[in-house]
Amino acid sequence: MKIAVDRSLGRLARWLRILGEDAAWEPDLADADLISLAGRGRMVVTRTRRVAEKLAPDRVVFITAPDPAGQLAQAARALGLSLDPERFFSRCARCNAPVVSLPREEALGRVPDYVYETQPAFTRCPACEKIFWPGTHRTRALDFFQTILSSRAARAGGKEAKPDHS
Repeated sequence: MKIAVDRSLGRLARWLRILGEDAAWEPDLADADLISLAGRGRMVVTRTRRVAEKLAPDRVVFITAPDPAGQLAQAARALGLSLDPERFFSRCARCNAPVVSLPREEALGRVPDYVYETQPAFTRCPACEKIFWPGTHRTRALDFFQTILSSRAARAGGKEAKPDHS
């Protein structure tokens, strides 16, 4: 699913990217540009009521949760996202491009020595050149996602927030 995220939800965009979702987000993205992205097939995730009101209800998720964990739970529930560890870290958390495998020997000198010595595999973003490796953050992220998504979904009863168009 292609998603466009409101400029006020940068942390949420990062978490969605870590989950493997195509989440377009830029800190300078104007509301009109966000609405335009919906017209090009992206689902808009926003905290801005005036943006939500300009979009068809099936093209927008209006976020009401104040905290990043609640925002992730609300967005995941509304978008029907599921946990697929195979997709984790498949996109650059910084710029959203799909990452590609980096031969281990090419990481030498581009990552800290300790990381090179202890990590068996690397990926890199072809757009911004950031290099990634499966450190302890992968396990912590999986635990975070399982905790947040399962507990928030249970507390919310599976209900998603819709904008009030009245």
